[in-house]
Amino acid sequence: MTQWADLDALRPGVAADVQVVTSDGKSIAAHSFVLGTASPVLERMIERARRGWNAECTIRVLGVSSDAVFAFLQLLYASRVTPEDEEVVTAHGPQLLALSHAYRIGWLKRAAEASVTARLTPEHAVDMLKLARLCDAPRLYLRCARLAAKDFAAVERSEGWRFARRHDAALELEILQLLEDADQRRERWARERASREAYRQLGEAMDSLEHIFSDDGCSCADADADADTDAPPCRGLRLLMRHYATCGARKAAPGGGCTRCKRMVQLFRLHASVCDRAAPHDDGDRPCRVPLCSHFKGKMRAEKADKTWRLLVKKVTRARAMSRLAAGREREVVPEVVAASWARYSSSGGAARLR
Repeated sequence: MTQWADLDALRPGVAADVQVVTSDGKSIAAHSFVLGTASPVLERMIERARRGWNAECTIRVLGVSSDAVFAFLQLLYASRVTPEDEEVVTAHGPQLLALSHAYRIGWLKRAAEASVTARLTPEHAVDMLKLARLCDAPRLYLRCARLAAKDFAAVERSEGWRFARRHDAALELEILQLLEDADQRRERWARERASREAYRQLGEAMDSLEHIFSDDGCSCADADADADTDAPPCRGLRLLMRHYATCGARKAAPGGGCTRCKRMVQLFRLHASVCDRAAPHDDGDRPCRVPLCSHFKGKMRAEKADKTWRLLVKKVTRARAMSRLAAGREREVVPEVVAASWARYSSSGGAARLR
């Protein structure tokens, strides 16, 4: 066994009293009190080594290269990762992660995990996924899973994936399960975004109905305006109501009608469910002038709506409240950093994950 490195210079005035032996037989002279203070596992190893008859205390740090062991010991002497040590952590990131996990050094494990996560590539995603599972590194595990789901074609070309398919069926099954979970998650987020958009449009339709039948009347462009121009939101409702008033199928079969007539009736019913105004002939400060509003309100008092309809009313009411709140905030001055952060959060489906 040859003396490969000496850490006496890091603690001048105190002689090294422990030899750290690496996998290739090289020896590094170190100080037992530094190693014992940094790691409880190394402290127990030193205590067991001193119980023997040998005057020289020797411990073995195996499984990684000598350079990684030397970098590991230097970081233990520093007790922190300085900006000058970032290159060392980058060069030996996976090995330092394994060592810090084995010897229970939390601050070094977090630094190594962050370094490996920041520089992860699809070619090493499978290897780092297995390392993250063995070393209990959740941030690295999540990053590997997201990278595999995002660019699985590049992961399939990696040597780690080919090795897993030939020799590690459990790891292959785990990765495929992660991909399936990611696909299901994307589909769920897409459905939630589509439902939120539908509720928002229904809320706008309710506001347009109140605008059309308000006391001042609708001052928007006429429904017969050119279809190529940008029409106000109430234009489609006016066209639908004009069809409802002149539909021959509805007049021929009362209570029936075409699909568009049934859709208009559903909108009137939904308006009556979310309307908080009084009927035109009742005493009230803000009478409601939307057709069939009082009819459907009386029908709702006589018959209890089903659970699905009550849930629809609840979601549309919430969407209207959120739209009005957002419209009020648009008039406020929002910092650009906050606006950009919220845009990224909304586009990534973060709001759906909080549901």
